[in-house]
Amino acid sequence: MRGGWFGFLGSAVTAVFGFLLVTVVTRAAGAAQAGAVFTGVAAFTVATHASKLGADTGLVRFVSRDLATTGGAGVPALLRTAVLPGAALSTVGAVVLLAAPDLATGLLPELSPGQARSVVRMFAVCWPVTTVSLVLLGATRGHGTVLPFVGVEQVGKPVLRVLLALPVAVLAPGVLGLSAAWLLPSLLGAVAAALAVRRLTRALGPGPATPPGQSRAFWAFSGPRAVSSVCDIAAVWIGVLVLSAVSGSAEAGIYTAIGRLVTAGTLLQLAVRLAVAPQISRTMAGGDLAGAEHLHRLSTRWIVLFSWPLFVLLAAFPGTALGIFGAGFASGATALAVLSVACAVNVAVGNAQTVILMAGRSTWNLAVAGAASVVQVGCAVVLVPRHGVLGAALAFAAAMVLDNVASALLVRRRLRFTTVDRGYAAAAGVGLCGVAAVALPTRLLAGDGPAGLVAAAVLACGAVAVGTWRYREALGAAEFLGALRQRPARELP
Repeated sequence: MRGGWFGFLGSAVTAVFGFLLVTVVTRAAGAAQAGAVFTGVAAFTVATHASKLGADTGLVRFVSRDLATTGGAGVPALLRTAVLPGAALSTVGAVVLLAAPDLATGLLPELSPGQARSVVRMFAVCWPVTTVSLVLLGATRGHGTVLPFVGVEQVGKPVLRVLLALPVAVLAPGVLGLSAAWLLPSLLGAVAAALAVRRLTRALGPGPATPPGQSRAFWAFSGPRAVSSVCDIAAVWIGVLVLSAVSGSAEAGIYTAIGRLVTAGTLLQLAVRLAVAPQISRTMAGGDLAGAEHLHRLSTRWIVLFSWPLFVLLAAFPGTALGIFGAGFASGATALAVLSVACAVNVAVGNAQTVILMAGRSTWNLAVAGAASVVQVGCAVVLVPRHGVLGAALAFAAAMVLDNVASALLVRRRLRFTTVDRGYAAAAGVGLCGVAAVALPTRLLAGDGPAGLVAAAVLACGAVAVGTWRYREALGAAEFLGALRQRPARELP
């Protein structure tokens, strides 16, 4: 039962253990030192996603198509085409970091020079390994299984990071130890990714030489995706970097905690994306655009149904949600409410960006992501010095809304895919109206406190359960569960 079920499980584990990790780090080290840790994480994450050059997404599309058309004869050549450039680029970047100690003090100015250099050296050593790991996991998704990706990125790394961070937080809660606890699982994950690719490709044989034009076609698609993926990941972390540079590590730590909360609401969207992206690619490759449209429409209903309730609760009880991370974090309540609204827009369009990419329109994705990135950076430069965490949240929200609305319009007007129908209306009614009808009165009566949040969450779960059962036919429950259970095409009898 490969597919969406593993994605749902992985998303739940990622949400829980990601939340636990931020809680452990912030409570052990305080907002300032936690902000320094997550500033390093932000820079590392942007660097690794930039150096993979969009090859992971390219492998999802090209491997799935090659398996459908040639039985996988071209997969070994695709792996060679995809892995080597990213490995070379990340190695060069790591060498530059190791040879330029002044870059470390510039990135982490609040640490001592020796401490900053030690932290940056650790991140530099892990950079090439993590880059290759991300590319290889893209190949496994192209094979139609999300199990390796979920096992490494959504379960293995988050769980190990918490298990390693707990003793460090108790015995030596410093930036160096906590950074090492975050990095070590990346090395183990790279080994697991390599073994997974080896198992999947062993039956295919060594494969022929790279066919003429394959590399050109691969990079024509992956090149624009390389830039847009940097914009996507930078959108998540740019606020941390700007706040660290302008306002200090403490506000960067608060913003990281906010980001962890809102990210939890988008993990279902990621889980569904992992399951349906190869299916959409194969369906489009076979010329069945109506089938791809239906799959996108069906998945969007369920993303909305289960994601919007969390954002309603976060917007209604932001102070209580942030108070979990420790004293001082509740000051970001308004910023959390702003990002909750923006993330509700994000999930409302489903995986529109994935549809664009699987249709081979990576240049469209680049144009939209680039415009959103320019808006975010421009707004951050203006708003962060004046409003701190709230300014960073407003900048991210503006970029997020632009990115998703523009992507939805492209899917609707250029690809002729429709999203809104009777099932979508049912999902929106239950996920937004039904939950708001119980959460907002609870907030007014009980205030922004733990008791009010717990009561609202219980009532919201009841409202979603009742609404889902009542509108199960309009939502296409049986069909959606069947799509999640769909096995890869190469494994069908």
